[in-house]
Amino acid sequence: MHTLALFLFSYEVLTLLYFLFLNASYTLITAYAFIFIRDSVEATPDLDRLDDLVRLGNLRPISILIPAYNEEINITETVRNAAQVSFPEFEVIVINDGSTDQTLDKLREAFDLIPIDRPPKKLLDTSPVRAVYCSKKTPYIWVVDKEGGGKADALNAGLAYSSYPLFCAVDADSLLEPDALLRMGHQFFMDKELVAAGGAIRVLNGCYVEDAQIIDVRAPSGLLPNIQVVEYLRGFMAGRVAFGAMNSLLIISGAFGIFRKDLVLAINGFRKTVGEDMDLVLRLHKYCVDEKIPYKIHYIPEPVCWTQVPSDLPSLLRQRNRWQRGLVDSLWHNKAMLFNPKYGNVGMIGMPYFLLVEMLGPLIEFTGYFSLLLFFSFDMLNRVYAELFFTFAIVWGMWLNTAAVLLDNFTLHKYDKIRDSYKLALIGSLEYLGYRQLVSMARMKGTFEVWRNHWGTVKRKAVRNAPPKSTRPADPDKDGNP
Repeated sequence: MHTLALFLFSYEVLTLLYFLFLNASYTLITAYAFIFIRDSVEATPDLDRLDDLVRLGNLRPISILIPAYNEEINITETVRNAAQVSFPEFEVIVINDGSTDQTLDKLREAFDLIPIDRPPKKLLDTSPVRAVYCSKKTPYIWVVDKEGGGKADALNAGLAYSSYPLFCAVDADSLLEPDALLRMGHQFFMDKELVAAGGAIRVLNGCYVEDAQIIDVRAPSGLLPNIQVVEYLRGFMAGRVAFGAMNSLLIISGAFGIFRKDLVLAINGFRKTVGEDMDLVLRLHKYCVDEKIPYKIHYIPEPVCWTQVPSDLPSLLRQRNRWQRGLVDSLWHNKAMLFNPKYGNVGMIGMPYFLLVEMLGPLIEFTGYFSLLLFFSFDMLNRVYAELFFTFAIVWGMWLNTAAVLLDNFTLHKYDKIRDSYKLALIGSLEYLGYRQLVSMARMKGTFEVWRNHWGTVKRKAVRNAPPKSTRPADPDKDGNP
């Protein structure tokens, strides 16, 4: 009995220390991010200065790659949006990765595609390409139709047919802000050591879209998407800012990132894994260090891509399971960098943090919550432990979510309506009351299912088109009325 009591006490202490470390690090990261983003926004060049770079022809051209598998609902909207970005020279390459729905037919109809003979610029190992099409309406829009091989395989096919020295990977359910590429391209112009950069990912659900552009940013209506808005704010606005500043950024979201093509080709493109975005960044770090190439990999908060998030629980849990499998696989594949001082902050800070917090965190969190219930059931729950656990694991986390919303509201001001910020702060704080526990279970399950290399399905919804102007209600926030 004495041994059991000692074990339980030790476990309680370790669990509390974990949550203390987790939320203390989140707090420091959030505080740093607020200062960084505030200064970054003040130093951000206005569009007139960016237009000067365009006129001088100083921005390197970009290939926009859009991998698509069964994306008939929104693919034409995404391509129209990409074709409208403000940038001097770019091309849009859609890779139809063996879709079994009407994705290719929708593209044919919308962009008047015609088959052409366009050989690849670079040979990469991909599933067979069936045909290449060009748009008669918009000649810089291309479609590569290939047999299914997964997202990494589709991106490699797009790389093989791309023409430009930089490429931008964008998800097929995402919309870029018009100036997103200008702001990213400006960073590559200003810093010659920059080899990869990720922009901000924000939640598209709830926003109004007109002519493939977001015209009104709104908080979503459902509980799950609203909580994910706050998750994205906390993860992108805070976490990636801090790791990017330490040159230990391990992931650039697959929804929106720009890369130097020559270096990606040097490491044979994307590896076929469900975590292809994180794996690519890790291998770029390794290659540049091994080859003694001066480099930087950054997160840039001003350029924004709006993406759909799951609005139903099964799709959300499948997504988080896949993210966890990709994380574990990427860390394992690049394990030679872990705790290796040769790789600087990546090996000594970034990877250990992701190992302890992101990979092992769901297991620790789940067992912490489960043990709390178990101790309570057997009347073994220590009151002091229960109070500290509730404070460290739940109350502190709820406060951090509110802080993430405030950080966004005080710096980038994407949500014009103050009621949306209040709504996000309130609903986001509910993450720790059921939502986070379910997600932790899905992620823990994914940790032990790393061998599964399939994506799973996520239900898509059509973008929310704006109502006709004549029927739009007056906006009380902008009119100044209560």
